Amino acid sequence: MPNITRRSTLVSRKSRRPPGQVPLPVPAASGGALGLLDVAPAYETGLGAMHQGDALDLLRRLPDGSVNLVVTSPPYALHFKKEYGNVTKSEYVEWLQSFAVQIRRVLTDDGSFVLNIGGSYNAGVPTRSLYHFKALIMLCDVVGFHLAQECFWYNPAKLPSPAEWVNVRRIRVKDSVEYVWWLSKTPTPKANNHNVLVEYSPDMVRLLKNGYRAKKRPSGHNITNKFVDRGGAIPSNLLERGNNESNSDYIRLCAEHEIQPHPARFPAALPEFFVKLLTDKGDLVLDPFAGSNTSGAVAEGLGRRWLAFELEQRYVENSRLRFGLVPLKA
Repeated sequence: MPNITRRSTLVSRKSRRPPGQVPLPVPAASGGALGLLDVAPAYETGLGAMHQGDALDLLRRLPDGSVNLVVTSPPYALHFKKEYGNVTKSEYVEWLQSFAVQIRRVLTDDGSFVLNIGGSYNAGVPTRSLYHFKALIMLCDVVGFHLAQECFWYNPAKLPSPAEWVNVRRIRVKDSVEYVWWLSKTPTPKANNHNVLVEYSPDMVRLLKNGYRAKKRPSGHNITNKFVDRGGAIPSNLLERGNNESNSDYIRLCAEHEIQPHPARFPAALPEFFVKLLTDKGDLVLDPFAGSNTSGAVAEGLGRRWLAFELEQRYVENSRLRFGLVPLKA
């Protein structure tokens, strides 16, 4: 069964080693700093470890209930093969299911599985595929996950596609939203939205200052005059996160080392939101399709332990740059 890599982008520099510092070799049986696997990592930090290899095999080696959060973006089902690999829509649900079974097993009872999955058009016609909805039904009805909440990643920098329907014939509009399924092992996973509060709107700032005349809205909601400043507003499930990082440190460092960056990185702000929402410091975050290891670097910066799996050795080596490490020759 093919294993496939996917997305990543830059994160905070907190907890990074000095540039140029290469980790000491790890004995093959140690499994790295976390001690959860019986194979040596490609590299490790004080909080986590990157493993090069087949994600399905590595998942099977993890103990039951050992991971608090799996946050990942596997390759999407696309018509054309990408550099980082992908399977067709007809194969995708079955391909994903084998990973999902292992992900559910390794999660703690209050753990979460956050899956970023993009939609696509059907080949040759201006209609949308349902493969990502079929994947969601499989994850819940077959594997046994609960859908805690569906979230949506809005990327205003996303290019119009497919060009035939959007740019040439002008019969469709730009698709700028991708799905993020927040799945859980039980109906009540650990979560705290106090950790992801956003700034109040100008109207709310005014209400906090001046108050509000209590009344019943046409919707039937009774609005009181008691507004309490709770430190910020509760965010919506529409996550606006741009993905234009052409000037990021990761891209700059790849250029300095004359190496090719991972071609499909996702913005650090996306895993950062869910790591804050769904974990506490010291919890373990896993990305089984790590790519350039955005999720691991985010977890490191937030004081979480982390594991990352990646099949392609060149992407594993390039990801060292996120931690101030010098890539070895792939």
